[in-house]
Amino acid sequence: MARPVILVVDDDPGVRESFRLMLEDDYEVLDAGDGAAALEILRVTQVDLVLLDIRLPEADGIEVLERIKALDEGVEVVLATAVKTVRTAVAAMKLGAFDYLTKPFEEDELLAVVRRALEKRSLEREVAFLRGELARTHDVEEIVGRHPAMQKLQRVIAQVASTSATVLITGESGTGKELVARAIHRQGPRRDTPFVPVNPAAIAESLIESELFGHEKGAFTGAYQRKLGKFELAQGGTLFLDEIGTLKPELQAKLLRVLQEREIERVGGTRPIRIDVRVVAATNANLDEAVARGAFREDLYYRLNVVPIHVPPLRERADDIPLLVEHFVRHLAQAFNRPVEGVSPEALAALRQYRWRGNVRELQNVIERCVVLAEGPTIQLNDLPLDILLPEHRTRVRAADTLPLKDATEQFERQIILRVLERVKGNQSEAARILGVHRNSLKRLLARWGVE
Repeated sequence: MARPVILVVDDDPGVRESFRLMLEDDYEVLDAGDGAAALEILRVTQVDLVLLDIRLPEADGIEVLERIKALDEGVEVVLATAVKTVRTAVAAMKLGAFDYLTKPFEEDELLAVVRRALEKRSLEREVAFLRGELARTHDVEEIVGRHPAMQKLQRVIAQVASTSATVLITGESGTGKELVARAIHRQGPRRDTPFVPVNPAAIAESLIESELFGHEKGAFTGAYQRKLGKFELAQGGTLFLDEIGTLKPELQAKLLRVLQEREIERVGGTRPIRIDVRVVAATNANLDEAVARGAFREDLYYRLNVVPIHVPPLRERADDIPLLVEHFVRHLAQAFNRPVEGVSPEALAALRQYRWRGNVRELQNVIERCVVLAEGPTIQLNDLPLDILLPEHRTRVRAADTLPLKDATEQFERQIILRVLERVKGNQSEAARILGVHRNSLKRLLARWGVE
């Protein structure tokens, strides 16, 4: 795991050596005797914190601080000087200095400031992903299933998590490939480091390279400041590349180089940046076929496919549907503060018989809707969407086999009417016209069902 890098800038070799002795046990320490040398190091090395003397030959510390921030706005800077003045301190803080130390200082004082500065640096690099995690508060990040294929999947995850091997996860859309990637990250030694997901298919083609590798200020129109890419933001952690099969050939070549050399170069940059990132990729496409027709690089495919993991579609493990339904109902009812406790046998039978082209994601969305709209503590057959009740062979709906014909007919009638009302945004006259019934008849049915 990469250690934080600290650059000590002081014209006194003895002071630089003192800093090194105090810091080298926990940090990577670089040093420079003047501002020009410091800036040159920053151009070729990724630095987390600069300890900067205020009195330097040729240019003072305030001027060097300004140049450092222009070069890399994210790097933290702590100024050190023998004479502290309010005017200098104010100027330094305005330019973005993290703190100000007055010589001589105690080792404990220095180490405390360094820790705080590096914590701030780490938090700033991860803030975008913490927001992403907050957006996922209703997601249920747990792999549920007793099917033999899912038990095998769990064993493979446990085996590969402790290694740094590159993983390629395959499976249909909605099967939970990102869930598998997160499980690999959580169960491994990088669990306390960033997990950074990125889907190239969801990013404009012209921006993918910048999103992955970052860019320098002025690299292209609109690049008003330096931006770190996903690889740098995942430093020390895991980068999850979803829908990897959508990458264009030129980006495939650059990704291959990153995996081979373990270094990236920002758009508009002139220096390589070393990275320590585990890559987990996923695709719902057949990459073997893509390689055969020349749409995907064979060498990149073999580089990614070190450990292949396949996630089975939900229809191949239908026995897991009751477990998933129970799991989603419990978590979503708590998340939405709804008094829903379970699903009726008839509704569960309908859920089991549905084909679930969208797999687990579609099932979760259906249960979420039912939890929100259910009128009682149990999700009933008539709470399910019409697509579940009337699948492809609509004349053979088995979900209502256990109901009396009159009750089953009324439930289907209610579903059809409510679906039409939903489509016309509650316009009863328009719904009655579409259904071919008188408006008063429709109103009587709605009143009987207690639907306003």
